[in-house]
Formats: sequence, structure tokens, C-alpha cells
Amino acid sequence: MSLFFGKLTAFFTVILIIPFLAGCGRGEGKEKTASNGGQERVVKVSIQEIIPHPMKDILVLPGHSEPWLDILVPSDMAGRIEWLGPREGAKVRKGELIARVDSGLLKAALDRAEAAFSLTESLLKRRKELRGRNIINQEELDRSLTEYSLAEGALRHARIEYEKSFVKAPADGHINYVYADEGEFIDRGKPLVHLVNIDRVKITINVPELDVSHVSKGQDAIITIDAFPGKTIHGSFDFIAFKADPATKTFPVRAVIENPHHEIRPGMIARVALIRKIAQDALSAPMFSLVERGGERLIFIEKNGIARARTISIGIIEQDRVQITGGLSPGDRLIVAGQSELEDGTKVLVQ
Repeated sequence: MSLFFGKLTAFFTVILIIPFLAGCGRGEGKEKTASNGGQERVVKVSIQEIIPHPMKDILVLPGHSEPWLDILVPSDMAGRIEWLGPREGAKVRKGELIARVDSGLLKAALDRAEAAFSLTESLLKRRKELRGRNIINQEELDRSLTEYSLAEGALRHARIEYEKSFVKAPADGHINYVYADEGEFIDRGKPLVHLVNIDRVKITINVPELDVSHVSKGQDAIITIDAFPGKTIHGSFDFIAFKADPATKTFPVRAVIENPHHEIRPGMIARVALIRKIAQDALSAPMFSLVERGGERLIFIEKNGIARARTISIGIIEQDRVQITGGLSPGDRLIVAGQSELEDGTKVLVQ
């Protein structure tokens, strides 16, 4: 009998527990639904207070560095190279001797011309004396004057030709390449050496027709060289083309920078910044704070613990910030972290 009552007690205990457990399960489900609802969800965010500040509309255009002077120094005459001085890398000054070409042969021609001129000069002097005493007629004196003029011209020509045998540097610079060696025969006009001057460097860029009005001669140029990351170089614009390239509709513009230590070498990739516009009191936001939703650009503003979505219009872009021309006001608390998880009206916790 006691066994029967024990089993009966256990049965009623189970019957009473099942509804209780079922009721508890329904209560937990409602709590989860409430915690997952839009009004109950809280997103942790970071904010940035909006303060007006100047922004620059900057256009960056690529170019490459060129030497200030780039000269192929030729031989002014055909002949054998008797002497060749500076080699690659050597620094030369304007007027410094670079090479001699057949100077011995031309010196002999100059000596003959000087002797012939000296003879005609002496003859002219004697005939002038004889004419003064009426010993010779005027015709002989005139003939002597003609011979003197011809000898003088021949002497001038011989001197010029002799000077041509001495090839001199037309400007200060460095020898970049030597095209011949001593003992070689060279034709007139053929290059002997390649001379470059990189004390100053030119940067040429192609400016679109809509932006060329923002450039003027003498204007400061802000330049970066890919070979020197993080370094900004200041130069100035010294030439703006008067005619656009008909194919690209761009205007070649040249900037010049000083290069006293010769760090910048010709052929390096450069980038020149053009300032098209300056907005003095711009309201801006980091690019990463913008959200694309349904083809619209949005930002989220925190106000009293609630995220509010705003549709915006943009203006100037400077590095990683963008000017907001509509949808933002000074003092707004812009959400800059966590915004991708937000909807309008979401509760937020500012960290």
C-alpha cells in the first residue's frame, strides 16, 4: 500500500511541474524578443564634434623630373679626336675644355694665314710710302689694299677654324655620357658628350582645360617625388602653354624646383598639387563616416543617446575628409565609429 501511494505522489508531482516549466519557457522567449527589438538595441559608437575649419580643393597631377639643361655637345668640325678630358660623372664649368679635334692641323693652317697676313701688311705699308712719293701709281696701292683685306679675312677664318678644334662646355653641368674616345674620327655635328645641369629641376604636368585658369606664372607649386615619400618640395610655375594639346585638351605647365644637393634626378616620378579653391569655414566629415543606403549618402548624428540619420550633399575632398555642404551643422555630434550598424532612431552608447 505504501508503495502505491509513493507512485501516486510522484505522478502528481510530475503533472504539476510540466505546466510550470512550459510557463517559464514562454516567459524567456518574450524577453529575447524585446531585447532584440529596434527600440531596445543599444550600439556602442564614437563621436566627433563638428567644428568649422578651412579646406582646400586640391588637384594632384602626375609628371616627371627633367634636368634644367640637357645638352648634346657636338664637334664643330670633322677630324680625329686628339684629346678627350672629362669622363662620365665629371663636373664641368662653362668654357672648360672638353676635347681637342685635329688642333695640330688647324694650327698649321693658322700659322700660314698669320704669315701671309704679315707679308701683305708689310707690303701695304711700303706701297703707301712709295705712293706718297709718287713712285707707284694708285692702282698698285689699291691692289695691295685688296690683298691685305683678303689676307685679313683668311686669318680670321683660320682662327675661327682653329678655335673650333677646342670643344668647350657651353654651360655648367655634369657629364652624363661620353660618346667617343681619343683617336676616333668624328664627323661635324656628331655629339661628343651629353651634358646635364640638375642644380634646378623642371617638372612638366598636363593641366586640363577647366583647371588651367587656377595656375599662374610665379605661383607656388607643391610637389612630391615618389622616390622620397612623405617629403613635400616647394617650387614655382615658370611656364604655362598658350595652346592646348589638340588630342588631350590639356595645357603643358612647367614647375621649377631648386636641387642644390642633386637628390632629385631626371626621370623620377613627381606629383604636383594645384589649389583650385579654399573654403574658409567648411564643415567636414571623415570619408569613412559616410554610409551608402539606397543610393543615398548618409551620416548619423548622436542626439540625447539616439542616432539620427541625415541625407547629405558633399563638396571639396581633401585627403581623407570631405566637405559637407548640406545636412550638417556646427556643433553636431557626428558618429564616426559604429555607424554601419545604425538605423534612424537606434539607441547608442557613446564611448
